[in-house]
Amino acid sequence: MSATEDLKPAANMFGALGNQVRLRILMMLMDSKKPLHIAAVARNLKMDYGGVYSHVEVLRKVGLIQVYDVGRSKVLSPFNTELIRDLIAKGKGFGKKR
Repeated sequence: MSATEDLKPAANMFGALGNQVRLRILMMLMDSKKPLHIAAVARNLKMDYGGVYSHVEVLRKVGLIQVYDVGRSKVLSPFNTELIRDLIAKGKGFGKKR
C-alpha cells in the first residue's frame, strides 16, 4: 500500500468533518444521552429529512456514526466520541493568532 493510499481514510474522515451541518449533527448526537431519530435531528436543525439523511450517510460511511432501524425509523448514535470532541476542540482553536 502506498503512502497516498494510507492517507485516504484520514482524508475521507476530515472531509466528513469539514461541513458545519455534519459537525452540528455530531455535536447533537454526542450531547444526547440516548440515540436520536433522524427526524428529531432534522427538526432541531430546521432542515428536511432528506437533507439530513444525506449528511448522515457521509458520517456513516467514514465510521463516525452508527445508523440502525427501529421500526420504520432510522436512529443515530456516534462512534469515537472522545476523538470527535478532541478534533472539534482543536479545530475551533486552529487558525487563531498565537
